[in-house]
Order: sequence, then C-alpha cells, then structure tokens
Amino acid sequence: MKKKLILLAITFGLHQSIQAQVITCVPCDQLGMVMNVGSSENSISIYHSGQYMTHPQSENIFMWEFTNQQGNIVHQDILVDEATITFGHNWSLTDTINVSVHFVNDSANLDAWYINQGLSPSGNSINCLFEDQIYWETGANTPWGSWTFVYNNSGLTVGIDEIETNPIYDNKIYDMLGRELKEVPIGQPYIQNGKKKIILK
Repeated sequence: MKKKLILLAITFGLHQSIQAQVITCVPCDQLGMVMNVGSSENSISIYHSGQYMTHPQSENIFMWEFTNQQGNIVHQDILVDEATITFGHNWSLTDTINVSVHFVNDSANLDAWYINQGLSPSGNSINCLFEDQIYWETGANTPWGSWTFVYNNSGLTVGIDEIETNPIYDNKIYDMLGRELKEVPIGQPYIQNGKKKIILK
C-alpha cells in the first residue's frame, strides 16, 4: 500500500510539472509573416504564424498597417483570432509598400518557453512588432509576378517587450517605436506613462 501511495504521489507530481510547462507561445523572433499564393496584382493575402503558435487564440490581436514610401497609410486593419489579412488594393506594381503588424496577446505567457529552454522565466506576454516591405517581383523573361517580402522578416522582427525594458514614463504620447506623437491615435497602439494603450473608436 505504501508503494502505491508513493507511486501515486510521484505520478501526480509529474503530471502537475508537465501540465505547468505547457508552452502557450514562443518568442517574437520565432514568428513571422508569409505572403500567401492568393496574392495578385490587385490583392494582398498575408499569413502570420502567431495565430497558430500562441494560445489562447481568441485573445490574439493583430494590428496591421500598410504605408507607401511617403509614409501615407494605404491600408490598416485590426484582426482578432485571425491568421490571415486579405484585402484588395489599387497600388501600382512599381510601388514598394511598408508592412507592419503589432501582435499582442496579454493572456499568453512566455515563462514555459523560457523554462523549457533552461532559462529564467520573464513573466512576459506576447507583445511583438514585425516590419518589412513588399514589392511586385517578376520572373526574368516570364509573364508571372508575385508580391514578395524584401527582407523575409529576418532581422526586422522586434519584440516590443524588449523596447519596453526602457519604457517612457512621462505623460507624453509615443508610438510603438518610441517616437513622440502630438495626439492620441485612434485605432493604433501607443505608449503613455509607460503603458501600452489603444483607443478603437
């Protein structure tokens, strides 16, 4: 009987240990964007791996922004619990378009990932900024073309939690890259008093 109780205690303890280390998300630098084959001359479809790599998925928020080379916003959208942004456009095929997506999930926690990697837990949730550019690429001597990422997200994926290790604690308003803003942006994330905020309407 004593052996059965010890075995039961070990099994219960092991189950609790395994259950506590369920990975609900991975760090920002292991996520990224991929252009879907459905993209064409007048439509864009971009998949973001954060939707399937971060749980609970219902709490995943993707704030997309597309700007031209003059900095004008040509499309923006906020998606919740969606892996793909898809929309039509009238850009010229000679344009290079800046793409950024701010991905947050305050319910996902990176601690299990850090523990799994033998690192100290950080207590951070998912809060990532991805930036890249897209252009219309055509094949040499062929009629086909496709929207293509310039940098393939490498080196341009930035964890906002890294930016916020030196947060701005004054009452001024800043964008997610730390640039001071004159007024609160509607529908865009911003930082004030060291806290990330967003006003949807």
